[in-house]
Amino acid sequence: MIAILDYGLGNLGSISNMLKVIGEKCKITNNVEIIRRADGIILPGVGAFDAGMNKLIDSGIADVIKDEANRGKPILGICLGMQLLGTRSEEGTLPGLSLIPFECKKFSFEDKSLKIPHMGWDIVEFKQHHPLLDGLSGLQRYYFVHSYYAVCEDQDNVLMTCDYGIEFTCSVVKDNVMGVQFHPEKSHDFGLGLLSNFVKICNHNNV
Repeated sequence: MIAILDYGLGNLGSISNMLKVIGEKCKITNNVEIIRRADGIILPGVGAFDAGMNKLIDSGIADVIKDEANRGKPILGICLGMQLLGTRSEEGTLPGLSLIPFECKKFSFEDKSLKIPHMGWDIVEFKQHHPLLDGLSGLQRYYFVHSYYAVCEDQDNVLMTCDYGIEFTCSVVKDNVMGVQFHPEKSHDFGLGLLSNFVKICNHNNV
């Protein structure tokens, strides 16, 4: 069973529907015991960085995420959920969960034809082999909506990049913790393939 974290921000129903298509049991929840019993955790999120961190802290979920990450449980952050996995963001003042060493910076372009936020379908490039990407071949396109992007301290944590004015990191990884800036739940078959791989990672995990 996959726990989809409900902390007041996120596209929860769409993620749940995707997992049901895959055939994986899931629960939209903020219950600590259910989260601890889950085979994996999805941290969704839309909105501002500090609002997200405040809601995680106030609900007690922030500490649970850190504990489960340290136990080796697979965790996938999506959009704002990915950004919260890092150390900080230019969007706010609060520290992030600091599970992966990266900061989030805001897009800034001299070319005014490049609109902010970066919105719509875009192509990604894989930067390393990883179980989250198993069997995903050909041109991979995902749906983005974001104004901030991850800047990793270590290139080993860069899983995928995208080109929008600059080449930026759109997916991060460190051990059992993964994040994607795009929305797999809005990315049709491409997102279905990626979420299927996350389910496999969770089901093969021994924690």
